[in-house]
Amino acid sequence: MNKHTPSNTRTASLFRNGRNQAVRIPVEFELPGDEVTIRRVGDELVISPVVAKARSFAELRARMQTFSADEFPDITDDDLLPLDDIAL
Repeated sequence: MNKHTPSNTRTASLFRNGRNQAVRIPVEFELPGDEVTIRRVGDELVISPVVAKARSFAELRARMQTFSADEFPDITDDDLLPLDDIAL
């Protein structure tokens, strides 16, 4: 790597896989899962992992991150108008 290449950038090889062009992704850039989405942004291709969908509520709940009460800000209604003062 030369001094002008950012540490999060690498050159990768392109090759043919049947009629498709493919890229060898270096191990430090491996993506989770079995599928990716590819989109074009100008002259660049952006590759993103496909997030697996939960098959049931129980599976979705198991994947969810839990938060403690101190991670949420206190919310007040002090800056809201009384309901009688709102014109619909």
